[in-house]
Amino acid sequence: MNAFLINPAIAGHEGYTSVNLTVREQWVGLENAPSTMALSAQTRILKSSFISRSKSIRKRKRNMSRSGKVGYGGYIFNDQNGAFRRTGMQVAYGYHIGLNRSQLSFGLSLNSFQYTIDRSKIRLETITSEEEELINSNIRYITDANFGVYYSDRHMFAGFSVMNLFESNIRLNKEEGAAFTMERNYLAMGGYRLNVVDFYFVEPSFMFKFSENVVVQNDLTLKLFYKDEYWGGISYRTGSGSRVSAESVNGRGSSVIFMVGAKIDKFTFGYSFDHTFSAISGNTYGSHEIILAAKFGDNARRYRWLNRY
Repeated sequence: MNAFLINPAIAGHEGYTSVNLTVREQWVGLENAPSTMALSAQTRILKSSFISRSKSIRKRKRNMSRSGKVGYGGYIFNDQNGAFRRTGMQVAYGYHIGLNRSQLSFGLSLNSFQYTIDRSKIRLETITSEEEELINSNIRYITDANFGVYYSDRHMFAGFSVMNLFESNIRLNKEEGAAFTMERNYLAMGGYRLNVVDFYFVEPSFMFKFSENVVVQNDLTLKLFYKDEYWGGISYRTGSGSRVSAESVNGRGSSVIFMVGAKIDKFTFGYSFDHTFSAISGNTYGSHEIILAAKFGDNARRYRWLNRY
């Protein structure tokens, strides 16, 4: 529900200044289950914005700030997965090219985070020297980058992004210690909005995720909108694995997601519930995700037809 988190090209693509809070609790009911929090913000420097009218901005960035093509964004995040935690931030730069009634965007982001291990949550009957090194690790900050491209018009959107461009290493304890590589990941997304009857729209969409070791996952989604103010939808997510057919047909790790949302004035609320078909489903109350968002600005200004996150 917040594509900016996975594609930096979306930074400022609407023209609004927007703020998003995303909270996800996975496998509720299980102790130390994964959870994620992200607070993001993005904006567009347009000709009519108070930012571009600033004299100091015009002096330093005259061509860039007055062209209305530049977007900025960033977010802070915290991922907790059992004994393992990632806490960090990301800053993003977007460049947007108007194509008549559509827009092509490019984005680059830099992220830095700390990967830590809570030894109190690890239980081992026996321990090797390698395991001892792992759980006593004092891991420094890790830096990497992401790249994205995004196309949108009044009916459709499509995007592609690459995460962990540099495939940075998470090195434990000392320079010669064990190192774990953050593999490069790829995400492709797309969707098309159709007018069913007056004020009602349907939007089928997809998101395809894969890494360089051919681990893949697919999301297939169908949403129904009423006046862009209320929506509901359903999504099917395949289990991740090297063979899509095996995961999808047998249902290992696949899940179904239900979602609803509402927009009131400048504020947006969204909620989704995941039910997994894996064996873990009998021991959990599902996964829950909430998004709270606010858009600032009287309208989309330069591109009035843009109205999505």
